[in-house]
Amino acid sequence: MPSLSAYKSSLDYSYTPGLFPSMECLLHRPSSAMRLLLHSDAESSEGAEKLRKLAEEQHVRWEHADRLLRMVSGKDNCYAAVVFRKFSDDLDPAFPHVVLHCPGDTGNIGTIMRTALGFGFEDIAFIRPCADVFDPHTVRSSMGSLFSLRIHVFDSFDDYRALYPSHTLYPFMLRRAQSLETVLSEPVPAQFSLVFGNEGSGLPDTFADLGRPVRIESNSRIDSLNLSVAAAVGLYTFGRKAGMTGGY
Repeated sequence: MPSLSAYKSSLDYSYTPGLFPSMECLLHRPSSAMRLLLHSDAESSEGAEKLRKLAEEQHVRWEHADRLLRMVSGKDNCYAAVVFRKFSDDLDPAFPHVVLHCPGDTGNIGTIMRTALGFGFEDIAFIRPCADVFDPHTVRSSMGSLFSLRIHVFDSFDDYRALYPSHTLYPFMLRRAQSLETVLSEPVPAQFSLVFGNEGSGLPDTFADLGRPVRIESNSRIDSLNLSVAAAVGLYTFGRKAGMTGGY
């Protein structure tokens, strides 16, 4: 493969800075793994040895790359990274989806991916313009969970809707929205999509006409919840109602 460079969104590959995200990539997306980079200071560590063994089992080349690891992570204590090919999946039409409409922060979307996986959601749609799903900061904040998810980036919400028209939409917003408690007092269909908007602007008002708007009620001392927090509340409560995390 050609020589590696600092990450840019235009590249067809990215990095998994950290031992745990690297392990998740080799375990759950081995076909995407291209190369394992190890820091010389980690030579004798248990984690590095596990990664080396797994890479060899998957026929993935490994090498020491101290300088590149520092460049990728921006830190001196990044001891491993997998170079992986970017991927795109078809979402499963039989299962609930998470739709992130124009999210702008890599940390938020990484956290949401990890939360979604923990609460049983494995299909995530991203609507452009959005933060880079494959940025190493996203990968790191997801703790490698994106390698266990089906993810797809769409150019528009209409493109997503055209492929999955049978999913009942639950946009999280204020316009014409009912409380989470009210909405979940009714049955939840097997096929549904939880839709969350941008950190600053939220969802466009037009989403109120596309589904069943939901709001998370809070007291008047704050104006809104952080996107990753709001998503966690929605994922947990809908997941419980749908029996994805143990049921009510």
